[in-house]
Amino acid sequence: MKRAWCILALSSFAGLRLAGQTVVLPSVFVTADRSDEAPDSVAFAHEVVAGDDLRSTPAVSVDGALRGIPGFSLFRRTDSLVANPTTQGVSLRGLGPSGASRSLILLDGVPLNDPFGGWIYWSLVPRESLAAVELVPGGGSTAWGNGALGGVVQLLTEPASGQRFRLMAETGGLDTRAVEIQASQPVGPGTLQILARDFSTAGYSIVAPSQRGSIDIPATSRSHWATVRWSQPVGADATVTLTARTFNESRGNGTPYTNNATRQNFASVDLQVRPSAAFHWEATGYIENEGFSSTFSSVNATRTAETPSNNQFAVPDTAEGFSWIGEWRPDANQRTSFGLDVRDTRGETREDSSYVNGVFTRRRFAGGRQSDGGIFVLHSRDLASGVRVTAGLRADDWVDFDGHRRDLGSGVEIDDFRYPSQNGIEMSPSAGVVWSVRPDLRLHVSAQESFRRPTLNELYRPFRVGNVITDANPALQTEKNLGGEIGADWTAGKLTLQAAAFANQLRDPVANVTIAKGPANVPGIGVVPAGGEARRRLNLDEVRVQGLFLSARWELAPTLSAEAQYLLDDTDVRRASVAPWLVGLQLAEVPRNAATIGLDWRPDRHFHVTPRLRWVGQQFDDDLNTLRLAPSTLLDLSVEWEITAGWRIFVSGENLTNRLVQTGRTTDGLVNVGTPRLVMFGVRWSR
Repeated sequence: MKRAWCILALSSFAGLRLAGQTVVLPSVFVTADRSDEAPDSVAFAHEVVAGDDLRSTPAVSVDGALRGIPGFSLFRRTDSLVANPTTQGVSLRGLGPSGASRSLILLDGVPLNDPFGGWIYWSLVPRESLAAVELVPGGGSTAWGNGALGGVVQLLTEPASGQRFRLMAETGGLDTRAVEIQASQPVGPGTLQILARDFSTAGYSIVAPSQRGSIDIPATSRSHWATVRWSQPVGADATVTLTARTFNESRGNGTPYTNNATRQNFASVDLQVRPSAAFHWEATGYIENEGFSSTFSSVNATRTAETPSNNQFAVPDTAEGFSWIGEWRPDANQRTSFGLDVRDTRGETREDSSYVNGVFTRRRFAGGRQSDGGIFVLHSRDLASGVRVTAGLRADDWVDFDGHRRDLGSGVEIDDFRYPSQNGIEMSPSAGVVWSVRPDLRLHVSAQESFRRPTLNELYRPFRVGNVITDANPALQTEKNLGGEIGADWTAGKLTLQAAAFANQLRDPVANVTIAKGPANVPGIGVVPAGGEARRRLNLDEVRVQGLFLSARWELAPTLSAEAQYLLDDTDVRRASVAPWLVGLQLAEVPRNAATIGLDWRPDRHFHVTPRLRWVGQQFDDDLNTLRLAPSTLLDLSVEWEITAGWRIFVSGENLTNRLVQTGRTTDGLVNVGTPRLVMFGVRWSR
């Protein structure tokens, strides 16, 4: 709480000095091709969520708010309130859910994906200062390269300019508290911006109530971060922005022994130059240093005691990157964006295992280094009245090297593997057409190819959860996806309808393949206990992901609008030479059906009411489709009231009917559950 009081004190001081200013952002879309483009001219599937709309959703976390979009899902059916960060990878339209996100997540153009494992630390994302969130499902490698196989989600913060201040403070169920501020103040030739957030929750037990034992305690979460940004003009045509961020998080994972912690420091410099009206460019360099730790245990059948099974005491990793992007617009009808980017990541897991007679008897060091760089060009122009085409090509050169795994037993070396380097070149073409048939009807078609290299975690680190043991695989191949979409947008008065059919051919996807059931002694894995499973990360040959997306928005009255979205996701394994028994089965963690219905009611300018109903169909928690997770229906609600100029109070509730949501199921029948009813009360102040 000391951190929260410090933030409140800082906000009070800043509030005395800052004058009011409304942030007005241009209606452009930047994520699909890394340049400003009118949304109606973008040929690829996309969705934009304005910052104000995101803040009005009845969710504590940013990822919880985004889960209201049927095409957006995390690896598990729970958000970052109490979830282990290693399960917070993003899947867009069911394209291969995984803890290692198959989608690239960006914060102001810089990757948020963990350098070692690819997952996302959603708790470090600002909410009060977000200007917009842009989503490009289905692939985005032409513009962004490695990691964008499933698509791109970009979180855009409000720029450091002018005088501005925001404060949010909330408290509520599960002893949950949060304070967040944004303050921007001109100082001399530039602008100083400070962003900060402090969050904590006492959480809840993630085990189903009927199965809990005395060892089960609430999973908790505590985090805080601060960002300082300085922006100023450099000459008449350029602006430089310096950013520094620090982040700390600690989580309890549901038993006394299990927990994880993260600390991260980040710095970047960004230079934007506009030498002429027709041409501008932007260069960004960044460095990130991170440390992660986590503990795991084995719980007895009656859930009354636990035994330590693994102590991942340190995972140091770093990421360094640079990009240069140019945009040329010789006239109003054509645009070319082009550029290059490079990224270098390195990391190593350091962990103890084989707990015998009160001590760990084995120690492991495993990790490596990845480097990739690419160049791209994207061109769009009007071919005829109302017809705009886009075409692009990207080439990436990647290399994985310094892969290693060293095991010690009682201080004596057991294994010392040094893996050969891998390298390759990937081509990522894309093309699309937008046809505005009439002012009320827009058609679009697109196709693109994308790729993702497996993470250091997938390549080199084995792991165990309960009695399920998963082996790493340093020979994993690059995942590739060929995807396409055809869609239409139609507006009839106050009604807007959208429909899109999509298909993806995912080649060489990485999967945790079940290769044996215990009791067994599996080469490379070891002893698998009775009731357990041995899994290995392997490349399947081909997976098909296809479906239908439908959306409707209806302005029922000047003060009332309704929106509904539905996603049909048909996934199946088409070819799997390493595991032929998987052919015809559905991808794990992908529901076939998902839908959201929401209302936006503003009875007058002081009140804002946003109820939301979310439904997710059944899905499976394993590759064999034997661990079924039941469908779930959740009702959420947010009510905001402007009590005076600049001051708003709000109440929000998630899962108001307190439904039991199954988020995981193990081979021994244990069921994990999601967030129970959570009601929050808070205040917002902006000037």
